[in-house]
Amino acid sequence: MTLDELISPIHGRLGVVELTGDQRVTVAGLTDDSRTVGPGSLFVAVQGERVDGHEFLDRVVGAGAAAVVVQRRLAVGSIPSVRVQDSRAALGILGSRFYGDPSVALRMIGVTGTNGKTTTTYVVKTMLEAVNRQVGLIGTVAYLVGKESIPASHTTPGALELQKLFARMVEARMDTVVMEVSSHALALERTAGSEFDVAVFTNLTQDHLDFHLDMERYFQAKLRLFTELGQAGASKPRKRAIINVDDPWGARISQACTVPVWTYGLRQQADLRAEDVTLSAAGTSFTLRSPLGNCSIQSRLVGEHNVYNLLAAIGVVLQEGLTLDQVLSAVGAVSHVPGRFERVEAGQDFTVVVDYAHTEDALVRLLAAAQALRTGRIITVFGCGGDRDRTKRPKMGRAAVQYSDMVILTSDNPRTEDPAAILREVEVGVKEALAERGHVHYRMIADRRAAIESAIREANTGDMVLIAGKGHEDYQILGTTKHHFDDREVARDAIGTLRPGA
Repeated sequence: MTLDELISPIHGRLGVVELTGDQRVTVAGLTDDSRTVGPGSLFVAVQGERVDGHEFLDRVVGAGAAAVVVQRRLAVGSIPSVRVQDSRAALGILGSRFYGDPSVALRMIGVTGTNGKTTTTYVVKTMLEAVNRQVGLIGTVAYLVGKESIPASHTTPGALELQKLFARMVEARMDTVVMEVSSHALALERTAGSEFDVAVFTNLTQDHLDFHLDMERYFQAKLRLFTELGQAGASKPRKRAIINVDDPWGARISQACTVPVWTYGLRQQADLRAEDVTLSAAGTSFTLRSPLGNCSIQSRLVGEHNVYNLLAAIGVVLQEGLTLDQVLSAVGAVSHVPGRFERVEAGQDFTVVVDYAHTEDALVRLLAAAQALRTGRIITVFGCGGDRDRTKRPKMGRAAVQYSDMVILTSDNPRTEDPAAILREVEVGVKEALAERGHVHYRMIADRRAAIESAIREANTGDMVLIAGKGHEDYQILGTTKHHFDDREVARDAIGTLRPGA
């Protein structure tokens, strides 16, 4: 592909500020990493949070780059250059063109929100596959292409990695991709060049304020998935937004949409509504009211928060052409999602649940589900990540005390922060909540393995041990190093060691 062919979509979407050199040069590869530049590469200089690609232009020219894309006027020697207003946004558009515009060949379903993204995407995938759709998945747990599972580097991968994944899915004859779309991905243009068909909004609660700074900017990042759904130049028909109207931010998203909208909820008037909800340890049942009719839904997923996730997923598959009869059959195929209210069974006479809940809202949802199922005490083990939003730490401490009988504060991924300092900030909220719930006991055990073992040792018959914060993750980040650590494995080992005969 020649450079002028590769940059042709940029003219219409971003605008090209300046061209130099022979634009008909052949491009053999595309990268934004100067270390991977080889002969014939097009290097896109992106200014990152820590590294500015413009500082490495001499290196890429010396490595044989065919051309460069920049957003600042800089000397690049004799090779062709393309100057654009925003090289970060250009990267995704160039990646899409380089890999054959794969998102045009796929039904693209994007799910965004603070909580519920992973469960919703897994439910959608399972339901569509029940009617023989070939569905790829991109999200927090893994990237799934056919039977291949690729470890997830980010909830939403970088722009070039994303387009390459789409291309692999097309090559593997996938017809649909369902993906989690993070606020970071939207703010950092990772989805540029991707044309979505269906966008889902689950909810918006405090998270990632270390990056977005305030809730309005966090919201505006999420909003882009919906405002861009109907943007000029879209090549595919049949678009729809599916929005949780019970969430106060949902109304603003609905108003901003230029494509058809289905709302969903339990409390407000909505296009997709759950009524007569019954929650139990065996699962969830409710009456579905939908634009295509009404029916009774029975699911093995647990908790009211999963009623919302099911409504969102049902909205997607109805938009994708499933009938209500097919929905009824497909819902039964959904049993669990990795690290989301995942039970650890090792013969013990109490319940152990591992969950990814790592925000105040997610922790409250988890604990609310536990309250509905409890037969004994609730013992909650959780921590807060280091080098991340510190303001949520006392809030999570308060939430844990309000809905638990015992709380064990421990490390999540402390990263470069002092684990004990993180626990002290969480403890502030714990002590505030103890003013009203003085019977709740709490401990601070920075070592996560020891904290889980303490909870297992403490549990009596009928109690429920909730281990929150990491879910599917099989690592812990101490300093800047990842160490293998899986809450499920640690809990199972603890039961075997501390509760022999369980």
